[in-house]
Amino acid sequence: MDVHPPKVEIFDVATRTNTDPKGIERAVEEFRVEPFGLYMARPTPGRPQFRYLESWLLPGFGLRVTDFWFNPGHKRDQDFYLDVVHIERDGDRWRATDLYLDLVLSQGRGVRVLDTDELLAAVTADLIGAERACQAFDRAYATVDALASHGYDLGAWLTGEGVELRWRRH
Repeated sequence: MDVHPPKVEIFDVATRTNTDPKGIERAVEEFRVEPFGLYMARPTPGRPQFRYLESWLLPGFGLRVTDFWFNPGHKRDQDFYLDVVHIERDGDRWRATDLYLDLVLSQGRGVRVLDTDELLAAVTADLIGAERACQAFDRAYATVDALASHGYDLGAWLTGEGVELRWRRH
């Protein structure tokens, strides 16, 4: 396994750009700031697996929720991909630090937790502290529990928390 430091992504509402962990800056079609988080929609040129993505940064939940628009032949058994993240905001600039754990949600059917091995390897390599790793596990467990108690329905769970995510495609 390739052990790597936490990936950091920048969302700059003022410049309408999204800078990925490799430093590549991409134009964003739409940002939407809500009291509970930040929405982003943009194309993904050069990606054979998917052509477009929509994401919500939800600081209060420690999550980034993404809907990938998969290309034919690359569709996966997932409706939403949830990254466990630490989110900081400085005015129009949002910074999401990936905490390794990911959750793959199939609406109404279930959720899978991925990359536990990556998080543990990062802790062992002193790339992330034990306290931050515990926060990541707590966020992942709380999310799995909340989704399970709402029939694995993302909208039902978040609406009950006063958060209504609006998507282009859903």
